[in-house]
Amino acid sequence: MGGAEPRLLLVDGHAYAYRAFHAIRDLRGPDGRPTNAIFGFIQAFEKLRQRLQPSHAAVLWDGGLAAERLEALPEYKAQRPEMPEALKVQLDSIVAWLRAAGVATGCQEGVEADDWIAALARWAEGKGWNVIIASSDKDFMQLVSDRIGLVNPNDASGRVWTAQEVREKTGVDPRQIVDWLSLVGDTSDNIPGVPGVGPKTAAALLRRFGTIDAMLDRIGEVEPERIRNAVREAADVVRRNQSLVRLRTDLPPGFQPAELELRDPNVPELRRLYQQWGFRTLLERLGDESERAQSNDPQTDWFADLNGRLEPHAVAPGGEKVDNPTNH
Repeated sequence: MGGAEPRLLLVDGHAYAYRAFHAIRDLRGPDGRPTNAIFGFIQAFEKLRQRLQPSHAAVLWDGGLAAERLEALPEYKAQRPEMPEALKVQLDSIVAWLRAAGVATGCQEGVEADDWIAALARWAEGKGWNVIIASSDKDFMQLVSDRIGLVNPNDASGRVWTAQEVREKTGVDPRQIVDWLSLVGDTSDNIPGVPGVGPKTAAALLRRFGTIDAMLDRIGEVEPERIRNAVREAADVVRRNQSLVRLRTDLPPGFQPAELELRDPNVPELRRLYQQWGFRTLLERLGDESERAQSNDPQTDWFADLNGRLEPHAVAPGGEKVDNPTNH
């Protein structure tokens, strides 16, 4: 790697699997089993890897809901439907592909992928690594820093979000995202916000007061009266929301640095999997892909030229710390 700083790509496995499952319909292997999520996931991950060219990577899976969040809010994420069976039966195959492709992957019982990703990101940041989190989850905006950026699959531009993009999207700095979400709420996680306080109002309040604590200490200064009363009445809900929204960065990383390195793919195993799933196009590309996986010529540094701006270096992945994500 010629002394270049490590670049770690972190991917929310379930989020990308769901996205792939709904993006591609009615794709089945020779045995009749569904393969749409497998194929879509592979395509999405390879696109990320080719464009961002990380030196290290990990795909992490939800191991269940955090007990402390369920204790604080029993309705936490309760509105989410069960995973479709046709998707569930493909998760083990996605994990098998990740292992064969040389990508670190893991699932911890009782640990949400968001928390593990957050902990790994801060751990890597502390080591001087650059980190890119691939997710559309708003919670991750709280982690953005000089060394941590976001790639949102819903953003057609494909840009890496920095603090500037977070401010443009929300009106607040990354350090204020926990308070912003605590006021607004998060429907995707079934977390209610303050009635009548939307994203723009929350941003205006935080720009004026800085934090929720400062705002509550000076509640008499909140205008208009309707908002002041709503915030005062929801003070306990807002403080609870802070604990729900704040990602846990105190978890152990779960990997040694070497386990996160992208490793050379196991070409015979990939060939076997592609034949099993009937992926003719990927079989044809396998030779070229294996050559590219072994190339680690440094290119422009992503964090030295954020957004535009994006053509870093490449290497190959590792790590086999995986429980069965199908069970979660």
